[in-house]
Amino acid sequence: MRQATFALPTVLALLGAAGLFAALLGDGWWDALAWLGLGLPAVLGVWPLWPRRG
Repeated sequence: MRQATFALPTVLALLGAAGLFAALLGDGWWDALAWLGLGLPAVLGVWPLWPRRG
């Protein structure tokens, strides 16, 4: 049960770390990897705050 509790935060932390690392490495496709690695955790973090329809 404990592993399931920390699975998503661990994945988000790894994505963020990979995005920061990619942002430091270079240009080109590294920039796209950095946007993905830093943008996805940000979007998932504000997802519960968005109003729902219905």
